[in-house]
Amino acid sequence: MTPEELASLQNEVVQLCRTVGSFIRQEAHAFDRSRIEFKQSFNNLVSYVDKEAEIRLIRELKKLLPESGFLAEEGTANTSEKHEFEWIIDPLDGTTNFMHGLPIYAISVALARNQKVILGVVYDVTRDECYHALDGQPAFCNDNVIQVSQVSTLNESLFATGFPYYHQDKRDDYLDIIKIFLEQSHGIRRLGSAAIDLAYVACGRMEGFFEYNLNPWDVAAGALIVERAGGKVSDFTGGNNFLYGGQLIAAGAVHPQMLEIIQRSWFK
Repeated sequence: MTPEELASLQNEVVQLCRTVGSFIRQEAHAFDRSRIEFKQSFNNLVSYVDKEAEIRLIRELKKLLPESGFLAEEGTANTSEKHEFEWIIDPLDGTTNFMHGLPIYAISVALARNQKVILGVVYDVTRDECYHALDGQPAFCNDNVIQVSQVSTLNESLFATGFPYYHQDKRDDYLDIIKIFLEQSHGIRRLGSAAIDLAYVACGRMEGFFEYNLNPWDVAAGALIVERAGGKVSDFTGGNNFLYGGQLIAAGAVHPQMLEIIQRSWFK
């Protein structure tokens, strides 16, 4: 795939996310809570809107790149065999927010080539903000170049995190980390959408984001956007296994300080 073909593909994916986002907005006005389903626990939810959004995304992405595979949260077209190109999709990141009418949720679509993400789109549905990036190119929001925050001290920083549904054996260690950030920064926000957390780090609204027990579809697009906006993304060891390793730190200039704090409590 040439750079020109990849850029053209990105434009198509951006438009597709906007179209599916319009469907999600329409459904939000008359959402039927009786059609909520539970995946693995009472607080891990899915709705007919998630499933229909995923079906629409996959149907059109297949047309754009017929030879590609899929890794999607709701599993409507996941492929087990290896593909050179693979779409990594969360059709509605922030499902619980959506179901409660809290306007913080997004569509996340990434394209990986041989497991390296080369295209990422995060569409913040209610704000109509589309974040996108290609490997080796700048990151954008609605076609304006974005950059991570250059704030270099914790006490001037605002952070985002999440609270995982599982792996409660690490809960106390994680709470210790959160306490430190609360004491040394402007605060922590829990927005309920990792894709939006990453997008907001990429555009400088927040200085950093950290979370564990994440899935590839939560972070694939957003992590690329942060990196192309000048940020650093790592796992909790400081390495690069954040896509499939379940742990992620994304930040601008404060990444080294975040990493030090997290490692001190996480690996004690």
